Amino acid sequence: MEQIILHVDMDAFYASVEIRDDPSLRGKPLIIGAMPGERGVVATCSYEARKFGVRSAMNVQEAYRLCPNGVFMHPNMEKYRAVSGQLHRIWREYASALEAVAFDEAYLDVTEKAGDLDRAAAMGREIKERIRRELGLSCSVGVAYSKTAAKTASEEKKPDGFFVIPTPEAFVNLILDRDVRVLYTVGEMTAEKLYALGIRTVRDLRERASEVEGLLGKQGTWITRLARGIDDRPVTPYRPEDAKSIGREVTFQKDVEDFGLLKDVLLLLALCVEHRADSVGLRGKGVTLKLTYGDRKGITRSQLVEDADSAVAIYRTAAALLDRVERRPVRLVGVSIYHLSGEEMQLSLPGYFRDGTDGDAEERDRYLEALGEKYGLDFAGHVEQLYGAETLHRTVEYMRKHSGG
Repeated sequence: MEQIILHVDMDAFYASVEIRDDPSLRGKPLIIGAMPGERGVVATCSYEARKFGVRSAMNVQEAYRLCPNGVFMHPNMEKYRAVSGQLHRIWREYASALEAVAFDEAYLDVTEKAGDLDRAAAMGREIKERIRRELGLSCSVGVAYSKTAAKTASEEKKPDGFFVIPTPEAFVNLILDRDVRVLYTVGEMTAEKLYALGIRTVRDLRERASEVEGLLGKQGTWITRLARGIDDRPVTPYRPEDAKSIGREVTFQKDVEDFGLLKDVLLLLALCVEHRADSVGLRGKGVTLKLTYGDRKGITRSQLVEDADSAVAIYRTAAALLDRVERRPVRLVGVSIYHLSGEEMQLSLPGYFRDGTDGDAEERDRYLEALGEKYGLDFAGHVEQLYGAETLHRTVEYMRKHSGG
């Protein structure tokens, strides 16, 4: 049996959750992300805000210029994560395999459970109705024979859309005269290369397939197959062990010149990385420090270690890497672990250290005690709150202001 795949994509997810919980926001241009006057970008926005040209990943200052009367809010990631869990529980009831793309988006393989396209379409409509009834949210659903076609279908009637693409021929007929960027993996840079050859539409690409393959190699072969409606990729459930790295970073609202403050922030980031790795049962064999300077030049420095299995080990390595970089104003700092594995681990201090020693635990406590005395905060008593993005960023900003950074 050929594949039958659903693509479910929530409509303006973060904004929709906030509007559901506060109906006074309905009909207003709601922009979720950084606040005007802060550094940062738009995470998502309501459809009312999109009418002004606001879009995801836009610099928040540009969003404010376009929509000065918009309602700006910081994201509440804990809330969105909880709602995402509810969505995934619904989706799993219908799928034999589920590939989550983000909190609010997933591919569902319904080949076996549906049996045919008509039943799959009925399942897609049922999913939409359940999400509306149980969670008070809307989504767009695409039903198709492949992942690319299902994704295209879900975008066809947004918001609150539903669309079916039954065959490769139907997919090709739909996109034939559209811009080449409609094809999966054709981003801005690839599109510019094609435009330079006079290839602007899918029809152009099909007619000049050999030139595209010669220009782009394997990617060219891939997109010319897509242009013929061919995509046999399976729905692949995410496995934590397939991750390349686990990291956390923060952007300062004002460039930081105090490298002592940067080291203090690295400790908090290391705690967050350890927590995230622990939640999926992974440990690392390498640590990477990431910096973006005030002129937006970014650097990374990495080091292999015997075990990046505790916040203390991660912090020590990251701090040592920091000592070896150029000292000038820093806009962003991050730390991650890599060479991940799911080796058997024994918890020595629940929630804080995996396979750590008593010395690690004691050193962690000393670090947090010193940090508390320096900034007048109870870090040791509120570590778990720091795992939340909003609390972490507020804390880091308080530290920056307290230090005069």
